Amino acid sequence: MSAHNEVKNHVPKLGAIVVAAGQSSRMRGVDKIFYPLGGMPLIWHSLLSLLSHPSISRTVLVTAKENVRRADELIASQAPGEEISVCKGGERRQDSVLRGLEQLGDCDLVIVHDGARPFITTELLDRGIAAALENGAAIAAVPVKDTIKQSNDSDVVERTIPRDRLWAVQTPQIFDALLLKEAHQKVHETVTDDSSMIEAIGHPVKVFQGSYFNIKVTTPEDLTIARAILGENAATIKRVVQ
Repeated sequence: MSAHNEVKNHVPKLGAIVVAAGQSSRMRGVDKIFYPLGGMPLIWHSLLSLLSHPSISRTVLVTAKENVRRADELIASQAPGEEISVCKGGERRQDSVLRGLEQLGDCDLVIVHDGARPFITTELLDRGIAAALENGAAIAAVPVKDTIKQSNDSDVVERTIPRDRLWAVQTPQIFDALLLKEAHQKVHETVTDDSSMIEAIGHPVKVFQGSYFNIKVTTPEDLTIARAILGENAATIKRVVQ
């Protein structure tokens, strides 16, 4: 019996993997995960949200090898005694997630989150957990707003893609732990997110409502947007993000 079926009969044990093992290659020399944002390192925003959630029992932060010591020091100073640990990432994103999964230990559901997305909320996590308990695999996403065009090799538009069923995928992505482990065992080609691995082994993935504030900091311009989000009235942000 899978953990997906078992958790229906007891309170599920949740673990989280925060993936922050990239090289920040598009940040023009800025190490984004430690960049000061709102008085704390960018990575601490997402870690704090996960540590504050009452159902998450353990968190693993996966960083680049050169950042492991710095991350350990951050956690020791900000959250001594919390169930959070650090490990170094792998060559690919999915390799980093696997290392985090191996260190996480026994749990029913695994939350995988990009460390460069600082604005997750308890409400967003709750929606994802509910969807994952129902379906075994769930991903945060928002409806695409822009018109989407497909071009040929000469950058000439071939067609306009209807957007009524198009989603921009985010994290957190939440999975039955056994299902995620199975996907890592069976899928070896490079993927850009964990849900692609789940799709590849034939399991349906449920979309749950993310947030347009749940941005991923990829370029220096994104830091400007992140600072603007933090500058908004806190009550307004809470009302809109939920």
